[in-house]
Amino acid sequence: MYINITDSETGNNKGSSAALVTYLEKENRLPEKELQPEHWFNGRENTITPQQVRVTLDNNIAKLGRNDAKFYLINISPSQKEIAWLKQNFGEHGAAEQLKAFALKVIDGYAENFKRPGIDNNTNLMWYGKLENFRYYGYNDPEVKQGQRERGERKDGEQMHIQIIVSRKDITNTVKLSPMNNSRGRNAEHSAKLGQFDRRAFKQSGEILFDQMFGFDRALKDTMEYALTMKNGNAQEKQELYAREQKELSPDYEFTNHKEPSLLELLNPGSLLPDAGQVQYNNPEDLVPDPKKKKKRGYRR
Repeated sequence: MYINITDSETGNNKGSSAALVTYLEKENRLPEKELQPEHWFNGRENTITPQQVRVTLDNNIAKLGRNDAKFYLINISPSQKEIAWLKQNFGEHGAAEQLKAFALKVIDGYAENFKRPGIDNNTNLMWYGKLENFRYYGYNDPEVKQGQRERGERKDGEQMHIQIIVSRKDITNTVKLSPMNNSRGRNAEHSAKLGQFDRRAFKQSGEILFDQMFGFDRALKDTMEYALTMKNGNAQEKQELYAREQKELSPDYEFTNHKEPSLLELLNPGSLLPDAGQVQYNNPEDLVPDPKKKKKRGYRR
């Protein structure tokens, strides 16, 4: 489960939401969608028009300056395994509806993560979700750089996902909320103004929520913990994770009866686990952004 929050100049979230709303209407411009477009939704309505989304978001910016973020984009992208599980259990249409129900719970978690009085669930926020069924190659994709695919070409496989625009201000247009606040409660004064949002906890809670809602049996190597440990963990942490994975694959496995991986292998998980590159977290550095690194990131296509 890939959940990401975008705040970038490339995404232009410091002005009107019009460009983003128009961009997220791209599938409704396909011929097959003319008679049955995909509507926007939130916790109150399921047939919201793009005009309503734009107008309400752009009017919910009281006391925000010209250079302040006005909204954020939350990307909820299940893995191919997760989408297949939903379709197997709920069918094509049912899977889409279940993913929307999941998105609503994710936004509940987003609200709770701020730990602000009066910001308890999705009803306290101004947000709009849009289900999409396709993704397209961008200039940053390796396949495009290597000349294997063209920019704008549709990606293969299951690509169903949900994009959510959430206002910087709460539903009353009085409380300012920023998921980019890195204090996590350490700076009391700063947290009192912006909340104490923990992006790692938020993203990991989405993974746990999916498993609980849909009875999904997630393999260890498909977890956020696995991706982060393989990227940032020390040798001991990687060694313990390796032992847990082997235990999962073979309940009778005893780590002491096997040759322990070398430090080189642990620091280079690709040599230890041949299929480590297949982990659904293709960009683990996006899971918990480094607040000291400033880089521009656009909306995920």
